[in-house]
Amino acid sequence: MTGRRRSFWSNVAAVAYKEASLVRHDKALLATVFAQPVMMFLLMGFALSNKPADVRWAVLDQSNTTLSRRLVQEIQATGYFVTPRPVWSHEAGRQLLLQGDALAFLVIPKDFRRNVERGRPQVQVLVDGSDPLQAARVGAYIGEVVARFDLPHAAGAVAGASRPPLAVSAAGPVDMRQRFWFNPTLLDRTFFLAALAGMLLTNLCMSVTSGGLVAERESGTYEQMLALPTTPIELVLGKLVPYVGLSYAVFLFATIAPGVVFGLWPHGSWLALILVTLPFVLASLAVGVFVSTLAHTSAQSVFITVFFILPSFVLSGVMFPYQFMPRGVREVGGLFPLRWYQIALRRIIERGAGLVDVAGPLLALIVLFAVILSAIRWRMKPRLG
Repeated sequence: MTGRRRSFWSNVAAVAYKEASLVRHDKALLATVFAQPVMMFLLMGFALSNKPADVRWAVLDQSNTTLSRRLVQEIQATGYFVTPRPVWSHEAGRQLLLQGDALAFLVIPKDFRRNVERGRPQVQVLVDGSDPLQAARVGAYIGEVVARFDLPHAAGAVAGASRPPLAVSAAGPVDMRQRFWFNPTLLDRTFFLAALAGMLLTNLCMSVTSGGLVAERESGTYEQMLALPTTPIELVLGKLVPYVGLSYAVFLFATIAPGVVFGLWPHGSWLALILVTLPFVLASLAVGVFVSTLAHTSAQSVFITVFFILPSFVLSGVMFPYQFMPRGVREVGGLFPLRWYQIALRRIIERGAGLVDVAGPLLALIVLFAVILSAIRWRMKPRLG
């Protein structure tokens, strides 16, 4: 019994030593294993933030007085907002919200100065509510500035400029009437479910294709496959096509299930939704194939795939608003297909957009797919030894 036990542990130790030697010499695997925690630490520590920055907004100043301009200046002076984009009609402001070119739309009525004199000033703020967290914070910052707007002091500034003093009554602060568009109740569920298809497809597409070429390499048939009378691009596309159908099945589930259970149906064009999904699926599948060309073992392909998936979730905007990320980090997220797909999803599902409104993300996905396909072609050149 003692001899058998000794033999058992001796065999375990021998296998463990062998596996440890293989891992120790697998530099690519070690680099991925140690780089991923560092990367996620940096993202969590520096990139993610709920604090608004460089918020785009529009202003319809129908009053066009020194008093109204002072209110706009005080909002911009918070440091959270860029220079406002002036518009000349309600329709123009709503169009900026619809296209995602503005997150907030401030309307100052024509009789703002007169209402100040009467002690009943009012303004209206329309906020893009498709992202509840972002909408709540942007609306809160504007509301705080408006609530603290010093009417007597502002009136004195106006009087000192060119007009007689305003007889401002002792009434309360400016009455701000705020409405949230696209997600009036600011449900987090709406925010996450709108991008559910993007998260599911990213995980599926990158995972199923990342081990394909690795399996060929491990079985010793990789060079034989390259010797076939087909080009690397033909091989890659042939491997991708079966997964496109599977991806569309997942896409339909992620789109129909929220509608059936929660009543969250796409408000925009179904045709646009289906068309923009195709380049995203192809680009995501291509990322998995590219990972497979980099990895030499199945373990490496798994770790490198996760290395792509996690940053894609964090930097794309499906979980956290990418608008709140620092400059530089925000641009890096644009290298991931999920960034552009989630933009298209939110525009179509929440804002009721059509194909023209998602032309930008659609073009970006096509370009990404072409670039990744070129990288795969370069990596799949026959290399013996």
